[in-house]
Amino acid sequence: MNKSRDNKPHIGIFGRRNTGKSSFINALVGQEIAIVSEQAGTTTDPVKKSIEIFGIGPAIVVDTAGIDDEGILGNKRIEKSLEVLKMVDVAVLMISENTFGAFEADLVNAFGNYDIPFIVVHNKFDIEPLQSKIKSDIENISDTIVLDFSSQTGYDLDPVIKALRNKIPESVFQKPPLLGDVIGKGDYVLLITPIDNEAPDGRMILPQVIAIRDVLDNDAINIVLKEDQVENFFKTSGITPKLAITDSQVFGKMKDIVPAHVPFTSFSIMLARFRGDFKAYLDGTPKIDELQDGDRVLILESCTHQVNCDDIGRFKLPNWIKEYTGKNIKFDIVAGLDKISRNTEDYKMVIQCGGCMVTRKQLRSRLKPAKDAQIAISNYGMAIAWVNGMFDRVTEPFRKVYA
Repeated sequence: MNKSRDNKPHIGIFGRRNTGKSSFINALVGQEIAIVSEQAGTTTDPVKKSIEIFGIGPAIVVDTAGIDDEGILGNKRIEKSLEVLKMVDVAVLMISENTFGAFEADLVNAFGNYDIPFIVVHNKFDIEPLQSKIKSDIENISDTIVLDFSSQTGYDLDPVIKALRNKIPESVFQKPPLLGDVIGKGDYVLLITPIDNEAPDGRMILPQVIAIRDVLDNDAINIVLKEDQVENFFKTSGITPKLAITDSQVFGKMKDIVPAHVPFTSFSIMLARFRGDFKAYLDGTPKIDELQDGDRVLILESCTHQVNCDDIGRFKLPNWIKEYTGKNIKFDIVAGLDKISRNTEDYKMVIQCGGCMVTRKQLRSRLKPAKDAQIAISNYGMAIAWVNGMFDRVTEPFRKVYA
């Protein structure tokens, strides 16, 4: 976990075709890792590269297609490039030949919409230096810095890297606690891990793996059991865990088996605080009680996988909510980072999975339109806990430290 995706700043490189975006990436690392060509439009899709930048450290750079691309395919490439805004922590807007127009102004507005700090790099200084008027015009419409640069000669690379480092939010380098502020050295942590049709063959699901590693990192002791072993464990072991974590879908079985004095939560709720918008989830989950006939709920899965009848987001959770509310509610499911086809305002509620396969930035950007529209937001684990009458109990371990 020490060098997870969440701890590496994601740097997006944006600009028109042939401004030298790929050359800039090569200059950053001092080697040719991005394809460079005189032909405009060489980069067709966003490409992520894990690199080491002297002065910044490990980072993930995302090279994007030109924002001035043309034609049907070009528009699709532009759309893909703009999707990158949901994942990056900081952006570089590449310009050249003193060209700054509507394409660039639109990008600056998009950076603002996603709260992305950015710098402007005027490339190809060796061919045409930056004009003072262009520099002042850009600085007048944006709170940023504009720097001259040459990918060919490496002119003024150090100031560019320094400016980029200063723009990266410090929160990117800070690893938020997963369990470290809830457990301590020598504590027992009980992990209840059902093995069902959704469990990958021969291995554990990622949230369970993340939890096991974090328990070890905090010098605590893992006890990993299937759900049908838990009752006997409490009857015979004599061990009182500091914390019990279960798969949310067995809340109903576990609520009477895990003693009331044992702090109890789920893997999804653990991730909700680690990567999601915990406060928004706490406030939004009770809105399940306000759902009415005909209301539409959006289920957001952050990963893509083969669907089966045991799928928690597509089948179990919608059915549990319908049964709990007694209402005829409509559900839409969007997987991965696919585009949401309906307007956000069409939904009464949005329920997000734990987000184990995406970064904190990606997950929060995914939820931003709903939050801006003041639509209730919940999380798989919290929603399941609510309909099982366990919401207060299973959020309590993290509400204490959150407050």
